[in-house]
Amino acid sequence: MTGINYAWSALGGDPSLPARVTTVTRTGTLPAHLPVRQLARACVGVCALAAAELGARRTGVAEVPGVRVDDGAVATAFTSERHLLVDGRAPVQFAPLSRFWRTADGWVRTHANYPHHRARLLGALGLPESASPEEVAARMSELPALDVEDAVYGAGGLAVALRSPGQWAGHEQAAAVAARPLVDRDRVDTGHARVLPPLDAGTAPLLPAAGLRVLDLTRVLAGPVATRTLGLLGADVLRLDAPWLPELPDQHADTGFGKRSAKLGLTTDRAAFEELLGSADVVVTGYRPGALERFGLSPEALAERRPGLVVAQVSAWGAYGPWGGRRGFDSLVQVATGIAVTEGAPDRPGALPAQALDHGTGYLLAAGVLRALTEQSYDGGSRFVRLALARTARWLTQELEPGPETGEPYQGPDAWLAETDSALGRLRYSRPPLSFAGGPADWARPPVPWGSDAPRWAQSPGPKEGAHPARRT
Repeated sequence: MTGINYAWSALGGDPSLPARVTTVTRTGTLPAHLPVRQLARACVGVCALAAAELGARRTGVAEVPGVRVDDGAVATAFTSERHLLVDGRAPVQFAPLSRFWRTADGWVRTHANYPHHRARLLGALGLPESASPEEVAARMSELPALDVEDAVYGAGGLAVALRSPGQWAGHEQAAAVAARPLVDRDRVDTGHARVLPPLDAGTAPLLPAAGLRVLDLTRVLAGPVATRTLGLLGADVLRLDAPWLPELPDQHADTGFGKRSAKLGLTTDRAAFEELLGSADVVVTGYRPGALERFGLSPEALAERRPGLVVAQVSAWGAYGPWGGRRGFDSLVQVATGIAVTEGAPDRPGALPAQALDHGTGYLLAAGVLRALTEQSYDGGSRFVRLALARTARWLTQELEPGPETGEPYQGPDAWLAETDSALGRLRYSRPPLSFAGGPADWARPPVPWGSDAPRWAQSPGPKEGAHPARRT
């Protein structure tokens, strides 16, 4: 089974539809020991197919539009944060303390891009906040890797010990991950079918998510990639962040296309949040499992207050197993699951050619939302979609078949880069990799400064549910 067929099956799609996908293969894209190219191609392909399917449903067209997946566009999009320029300036990808460290018996990778994570890392190591990378390296060299992992996690920071594929296979969290499907999909009630307003088949571009409202409660990369994609497809995407949680401006610029950005505290502005939820169609969350539950925002609670909602969740390790409540990022999942060993050298761990777990899972998450909306239009019901970077890693390392190295040579990203003026300055950015007949070629709006919008919807109310039309405002 090809990667596209496997992922489409995991999304519950019609098995005949992958025949609508045409692939332009290019040699030299995303080079790695593992089949990263096949994973990236599959994730983008099924996302575009899910968009085309929903578009056909809303236009009343019998045949789903054809999908085109170009390895060059996919590879450029999977490294979008590296191609971003803001007024000609390239962003810093990782802070000085976000890196591999040699320990007394192995290696550890840390993530300290945010100030609070940096402070927790240094506190766990018994170092002052003024500590230099050299001082951290000296301290790391004195400690066993697992001791560093436990101490930093206990302090609320982010550090993961390097594990081989075999060591990860024997870990309890790996067993929990292996027991789950690539895409967790649930239906939690038996509400009436959602009535989606029809779209004009002759209108260009075809925006399958037009009129839908998406609350974006995500941070960093996988979740924002998913919501950026929904914004491309016409959704009114409103990202909400707590005012006291810092955000990296360049990261926000890369993933902020097609959406608006507001600050809203769930404890201080709860009434405003509930008003937004009352007319939302989709809620996407990317905080670690349990973080939102303390605010009464579990998927079950959200769907109870807003019947017919699609709730999409992404996490690093999955909302299950002994690591279910841990924070995590793509780079750390690569280290834990053996990817860094597979991609490394005998004397040093390595990394994938892109943050492929983040990007791939983000496109799968968007595909899950689109497929849930299509299914709702037939069968109704509130829907949950859950993905985990660690489960995507299992697909990459153990389930995805490598493909032949064929096609035209990849000549670099230039053909898939564009520039635009924005409130952030002149941006060079990677164009979206989704391509289906009649679909959008680019986002309708550039990113805005973080938190600069009012916390309210921009568009008129979205589609009504057949059973509860009065619930729309």
